[in-house]
Amino acid sequence: MPTRPKQVEVAVAMPVFGTYTYQVPPALEGLVEAGKRVLVPFGSRRITGYVLGEDSRDTADTLRPIDDVIDDDTPVFPAEMIPFFRWIADYYIHPIGEVISDALPGGINPSEYAVFSPTARGRRALEENTLAAAEHKVLARLTEKACRWAALCKNAGEDIPRSLLEKMRRQGLIEKQHKLQRQTVRTKTERWAALTDTSADESGLSEPKARIIKHLRAHGQTPVAALKKIVPTAAAHVRDLAKKEIVCIVEQEVYRDPFGDPVTPDTPPRLTGEQQRVVREAAEAVTSGFCTYLLAGVTGSGKTEVYMHIAAHALEHNRTALVLVPEIALISEIERRFRARFGARVAVLHSGLSAGERFDQWMRIARGESPVVIGARSAVFAPLTQPGVIIVDEEHDTSYKQEGRLHYNARDMAVVRAKLADGAVVLGSATPSVQSVYNVAAGKFRELNLTRRIHRQAMPEVSVVDLRQHRGAKGARRFITPPLKEEIRATLGRGEQVLLFLNRRGFASYPVCAQCGEALKCRHCDITLTLHKKANIYKCHMCGYFRAAVSKCDTCGSASIKQLGTGTEKLEDAVATLFPEARVARMDKDTINRRGALLKILKNLREQKIDILVGTQMVAKGHDFPNITLVGIICADLSLSFPDFRAGEMTFQVLAQVAGRAGRGTAPGKVVLQTYSPNHFAIKAARIQDFMSFYNQEIKFRKALQYPPFARMTQLKISGRDKTKTRQQAEDLGRLCLQIQNSGDPNFKQIQVLGPIESPVTRIAGRYRWQILLKAPEAGSVRKMLNLLRTQNPSAFPGREVHTVIDVDPFFMM
Repeated sequence: MPTRPKQVEVAVAMPVFGTYTYQVPPALEGLVEAGKRVLVPFGSRRITGYVLGEDSRDTADTLRPIDDVIDDDTPVFPAEMIPFFRWIADYYIHPIGEVISDALPGGINPSEYAVFSPTARGRRALEENTLAAAEHKVLARLTEKACRWAALCKNAGEDIPRSLLEKMRRQGLIEKQHKLQRQTVRTKTERWAALTDTSADESGLSEPKARIIKHLRAHGQTPVAALKKIVPTAAAHVRDLAKKEIVCIVEQEVYRDPFGDPVTPDTPPRLTGEQQRVVREAAEAVTSGFCTYLLAGVTGSGKTEVYMHIAAHALEHNRTALVLVPEIALISEIERRFRARFGARVAVLHSGLSAGERFDQWMRIARGESPVVIGARSAVFAPLTQPGVIIVDEEHDTSYKQEGRLHYNARDMAVVRAKLADGAVVLGSATPSVQSVYNVAAGKFRELNLTRRIHRQAMPEVSVVDLRQHRGAKGARRFITPPLKEEIRATLGRGEQVLLFLNRRGFASYPVCAQCGEALKCRHCDITLTLHKKANIYKCHMCGYFRAAVSKCDTCGSASIKQLGTGTEKLEDAVATLFPEARVARMDKDTINRRGALLKILKNLREQKIDILVGTQMVAKGHDFPNITLVGIICADLSLSFPDFRAGEMTFQVLAQVAGRAGRGTAPGKVVLQTYSPNHFAIKAARIQDFMSFYNQEIKFRKALQYPPFARMTQLKISGRDKTKTRQQAEDLGRLCLQIQNSGDPNFKQIQVLGPIESPVTRIAGRYRWQILLKAPEAGSVRKMLNLLRTQNPSAFPGREVHTVIDVDPFFMM
């Protein structure tokens, strides 16, 4: 009986659920293994697939063979990550091939595309002018240049129906050829020169060639780029020497360096008693088995040092360590500290890297060269083997929630990955999430505490200013009240630094026509534009649309626009006017968009070249500047008005975090908290830095309304450019949800179907938006309903004209 050819399970990088079985040709048997990319036939073209392992499923059809193996030696992800990818695909109801594709660095997958060109018959028909107008237009464009469908539409100035192209192909007027586009990101190589014979005689050679040979004899194989520092024309001389077979030239793979400046190695400091206890307990789980710890540590309590000790323990036991931080702005500081401790064993992964740098860092990790990884949320996919500890710093931060093709929460996925790897996970925060504290109470997590700052500094004194008493103030006094102004003056007089926090960027957030009262709105979104004075534009913070600052009112045409509302840019100007001798800087998304800008601001702040720093939420997280003794919170109420059940939680967290930037050095700190709602329980709790007093009130509210953590929620986000079609699809999906709910299955009875309803922001980037919220005591029944919904209405997920996205455990309800 003939042996059945080897067959493997492959997930394809396409929006299709399920996996496929392919045959492995004998010539590729030694190359195909789990975790490698392969090129496979799929329909009429070839695409990238990911090998998930051998496949024993019986199939009646003749299997199609794998065309090629893309990865030579090292798989792009270890086989042990495959259960993790399967869990993500199941939990977030997302095609597993797209899960893996989103996890990998961009630009590394080859793809096949179709190119259309006229046939001889088509050219004759064009000359004879016997074609319909649409066919004539297509052939006229293709005669100029064979091209892809998208380019053809662009050249024609209109959408060309694919059905028309298929009809013309069947008629023999055009032909379609498939071409393979290789990956755009590749391994970087560098030319090195080496002597073919170390006893080679340089006599009779020119002086530059002789110098090159002497260097190679003394130092061995050397990059040609390095030889240019000795002999500027080294490249030409090396080529000549290679022709004479005196030297040989080899191409060697090199990594692109994302780090920049070298870091001086450090010596671990002596831990406090609290730190030692935390490290001892968390380190035990690295070797004893899965456990999730919530590390609740006040600001300045030395959590980063604790993280490094736990990571070192993992490395000592031949395991790896992953550290997640919520934003790129925080990576530079924590990365420098880890590099000072662990040297070249550290890799970084985040979207701020170039495509080449990200690919190189990924491959260093996959090859086992970097057992310590630091990164933002996407680093949860780092191709580490046997992670012994996964650390999630600032675990409460909403930045861990990804809003894109795959909606996921990196904090939650970190817990799952640690569980699958039988390692430890440490969730650290000075202001833990309500969900995590509830999990401690429920016995799912263990709690660790750091209650004191590392040098025993007192927590800052917080004074509250009631903005309602300053409603009549004009100019800068509306947002820099007299008490805050006096504190700033006193702080500067002592030679100390000030941090002013306002979580709204731009100059004026509500430009309104003085003639008719209409606000200046985005052309593509249902929100007002924000004036950015230095850029001289009005800008939409949702879609990026902008228009000149000299724009007139869209309603009445008046040029008289009143600039209402305050942003960090207006605050910066006001501070510079009030304190002309002070050196003022601003840190927000607008000022750090250039590479290196953030590091420059942080360096200047550290070296005390900045007296007053104005910033948004990014200044509230993780930064340690001992000379900042005053924090001014300009308006504490901005997030309280969000239509989101987490509004109070987010307000408390950001206020407590930014207040914690004060007084981290030897001098005591002070916080001036300005608010219109001094009696709100989140404001009161933030004032005294008491999370549990906030939690005890918040959890009652959540329980009464059956919000998380007492229920699981999933949001269906429906969007489209056609207002009527979008509404129709939302209503159709709503009816289907109710039909499934009333189908008789008892699991569906417990699900609440809320909506469909228009989203609070009804239009973003030209797309109309609706939503349906599904709420239930546990996630399994909702997932079962959604899978039924998807199979009964597959055209809606994701859909062409109207797009439907499933967001499990949503964070942003706007």
